[in-house]
Amino acid sequence: MQHQNGPTTENASSRKWWVFLVVGIGTFMSALDGSVVNIIVPVLRAYFKSDVASVEWVVVVYLLVVSSLLLTFGRLGDLRGHKAMYSAGFLIFVATSAVCGLAPTVSVLVAARTVQAIGAAMLFANAPAILTRSFPPQQRGQALGLQATMTYLGLTVGPSLGGWLTQSISWRAVFYINVPIGLLAFILSLVFIPADKPDTARSERFDLPGAVLFAAGLGALLLALNQGDAWGWASPAVIICAAAAVVLLGIFLRVELRTPAPMLDLSLFNQRIFSASTASAVLNYICLYSVIFLMPFYLLQGRGLNPAQAGLLLTAQPIVMAIVAPVSGSLSDRIGSRLLSTLGMLVMAVGIFLLSLLKPDAANSAILFGLAITGLGTGIFISPNTSALMGSAPRQRQGIASGILATARNVGMVLGVGLAGAILTGVMARTGSNNALFTAVHAGLLVGAGLAVAGAVISLIRGSVKT
Repeated sequence: MQHQNGPTTENASSRKWWVFLVVGIGTFMSALDGSVVNIIVPVLRAYFKSDVASVEWVVVVYLLVVSSLLLTFGRLGDLRGHKAMYSAGFLIFVATSAVCGLAPTVSVLVAARTVQAIGAAMLFANAPAILTRSFPPQQRGQALGLQATMTYLGLTVGPSLGGWLTQSISWRAVFYINVPIGLLAFILSLVFIPADKPDTARSERFDLPGAVLFAAGLGALLLALNQGDAWGWASPAVIICAAAAVVLLGIFLRVELRTPAPMLDLSLFNQRIFSASTASAVLNYICLYSVIFLMPFYLLQGRGLNPAQAGLLLTAQPIVMAIVAPVSGSLSDRIGSRLLSTLGMLVMAVGIFLLSLLKPDAANSAILFGLAITGLGTGIFISPNTSALMGSAPRQRQGIASGILATARNVGMVLGVGLAGAILTGVMARTGSNNALFTAVHAGLLVGAGLAVAGAVISLIRGSVKT
């Protein structure tokens, strides 16, 4: 293999796709582990003879830690090199996956998942920056579209893969499978990801106060949103977490405005295309996860389908999204992001609206059509929007942009589930008819469709800059 000093065009072209392979594996694995454990919570509860509240922390702690540290590790990538952060993240992820598989108690499993989430945050936060640096601008949308596909596939494949591994082998296999794949990807990352020297000034130091305030504030916010249904939205615990989040994030913004080298460069949001891309990304994931949360209730409890039948229908959305995202990304490299991002959110709004119209006796073809249209809109939107966000950030702020992108995704996911859950429980509590569930799902999906329209408006006003 040729060294970086003067590689041929052919070798450089080959190398960038090896880089994508490494980043794609890391993206898929870290996204997969965010969703794969959901399906085995009942199994863990029975195996460890534990209560539900304790076992749920195996899922919750991963989400909270990953989300809270994305911006931190994106900034550290700018300061210390994205390759170093990414490769170290793989090592942490693989080692703690083995510990998760060996865990003798729930407490050990939760502790191992906490550290595993740190490794996953290092992977998530630096992956888009590595791809942006490795691919030329005319291929950036294609590469980021493929990476978005890997993220989404990891999140959606997780439950079915987790169930199959648990049933065929053991719940421990859910974690063990990460070890050989992760080690291979770690070796490939050392070989193929180009070493990057930080572009930031030597005088810039890591903003530790900002990192601590942001992690604590966002963690408190996500905890309140994630546990709102379980604890009660008006419970003291939720109110305290929400109040702490407001105070901590407010102090964080004040600190960032006064710090010479802030962890979050707020000047990025002065660019309309960057701020609009971030806001529409949050709305996209709110809508997406509202559908992911609500449709199983419609199919399983409302229609009485078994998990295998429901799972088969639900695959329509990720399959269409996975096919369309790279195509849309390539197209955005030629025509820019504005039109495609706007169109994607509008198509998504149509898909969610069609799902909201489903009757209790709707044909499977109507369900598949609504889910496919929703997946089509997501696929059209996600790649151009990601490319616009990353392309509008200067080279020395690519890590921060990566962290913001990943944080927008995770916050959107939590907000989507929290909003859909609140609407579902609230409407069902006020509706006494036999169709209460269908009424609640209808209401939640209508709200999702409305938010998708809002996302389309934001995408439209981003400007027509080609990225």
